[in-house]
Amino acid sequence: MNISLEQFDKAFENRIRLQIMSVLVANESYDFNSLKELLDLTDGNLASHLKALEKEEYIQVQKSFIGRKPNTRYLASEKGRAAFRLHLLALENLIKQQKL
Repeated sequence: MNISLEQFDKAFENRIRLQIMSVLVANESYDFNSLKELLDLTDGNLASHLKALEKEEYIQVQKSFIGRKPNTRYLASEKGRAAFRLHLLALENLIKQQKL
């Protein structure tokens, strides 16, 4: 399969969004605090990147309460999984093109 550079997704050009999607594709879901801790980010920084991915409809948000504490979980949508796979294929193709 020949994937061109046009297949690179701008949403994943940022390292943090790439990391978030990697975690969400590898896991069923992840909660806000666990993502924040894993990626060593501030609340605001993580929230802005999650909002960008949510705007693209690449992630879904599930809000609930555990006891009286709010809990926000994130999961990769099918659209997000497909876009992420395509982005990874484009990266792989770019790497293969660099071989002599």
